[in-house]
Amino acid sequence: MKFSKVIIRSIILFIPGLLATGFVSKHSLVHTTRLNADSLVTVPLGGNVWRTGKDSTGGAISNKGIIDWTNRDIKFTAYVRFATKGKVKLWLNLSVPDGRSLLAISAFKTTKQVTLTGDIQKDYYAGEWEVTDTGYVAIQIKAIGRTGTNYADISSIKISGTAVDGKTTFVKNNDGDFFYWGRRGPSVHLGYVMPDKVNAEWFYNEVTVPKGNDVLGSYFMADGFGEGYFGMQVNSPTERHILFSVWSPFKTDDPKHIPEDQKIIMLKKGEGVHTGEFGSEGSGGQSYLLYNWKAGNTYKFLMHAKPVADNHTVYTAYFFAPEVGKWQLIASFSRPQTNTYLKHLHSFLENFEPEQGTITRKVFFNNEWLADENGKWLQLNKARFTIDNTGIQGYRMDYAGGVDDGAFYLKNCGFFNDYTVRNTVFERPKAGKIPEVVLDKLP
Repeated sequence: MKFSKVIIRSIILFIPGLLATGFVSKHSLVHTTRLNADSLVTVPLGGNVWRTGKDSTGGAISNKGIIDWTNRDIKFTAYVRFATKGKVKLWLNLSVPDGRSLLAISAFKTTKQVTLTGDIQKDYYAGEWEVTDTGYVAIQIKAIGRTGTNYADISSIKISGTAVDGKTTFVKNNDGDFFYWGRRGPSVHLGYVMPDKVNAEWFYNEVTVPKGNDVLGSYFMADGFGEGYFGMQVNSPTERHILFSVWSPFKTDDPKHIPEDQKIIMLKKGEGVHTGEFGSEGSGGQSYLLYNWKAGNTYKFLMHAKPVADNHTVYTAYFFAPEVGKWQLIASFSRPQTNTYLKHLHSFLENFEPEQGTITRKVFFNNEWLADENGKWLQLNKARFTIDNTGIQGYRMDYAGGVDDGAFYLKNCGFFNDYTVRNTVFERPKAGKIPEVVLDKLP
């Protein structure tokens, strides 16, 4: 919506240098300090910017960057990680649909203003800053005033200077939908080192999400194995899941394409458990229990796998909540064309909501055990830290893992600076107790 005359007059009175004939700024529209285009590094906003505001209207983020920006209360923040100290000059590549706009660009505790006009996409020089320390920098774009319908459609930030080099980190392009994955943030994993020549029929793990780390969109996956995964999620402000899924041996993202003889068969499920199919990241059988688990409490996860006749393996998941005080059956699935015990035991932490990629979350995994086909328990106390392709490509480096207070931990998102080297192997003390579970008495 365009300004009324009253609103325009209020802005004129509020902003120094804003005249009735248009905006005036210390940065002219054509700036002579522009460097050769080949020396500029382009940070596409489609994969590197987030919005803050009390509502969801008046400005959006698409693969093209910031669009439809009409709400002055909305701020946009882009994140870039610098590996070198020095100078950085910054331009905004944008167009203004009509009228003129005045924006404020803030970084390193310094704010600069830039005047914008013209519906042709071009670069506007915002100023120069000093990078005084390495690590992530938040670059905030804030609206001050406008005379047209939108503040600006901003496609990218361009940077140059002595602080910019080959190790400057951001999501560089959208090949393979990296804007989506980059805004979600890096997923982090622990691959548990298993003893040789053991048929792992059971896998036990304990999970604790510290208070304040139960961030919307988080999946704290406890018991992962070669054909599926089992853990707990924050699905909405009012809903949380205990989720257990098994992939079909047929490779597809659409469960409707799975042949009948390769479908996952649900054998049984616990009270209140929902079951069905899933897709998009492979396909198969899925189950979940609606359970309002609490940050700060420790939950126990137990996974069972046993090969059966006709080349099937049956996978069964059990969950123990301290608030309930007993083991609960989640579900049992039969997977065809499979004859195996548990392999590739792992845990992971992921964020599945791109808008939550700016918030750090952490989880502890502790007291890992496996039991063989005879019920003999063996403790697992070594794990290898790995990351997903977002981290491997160097597009996001806010990932970490290790041992803290005797437990393994994983941490991701939020643009923290200290990261863990991929493939680091961690060892926690063998201080845990054998799981207090009678295997033949489970529901």
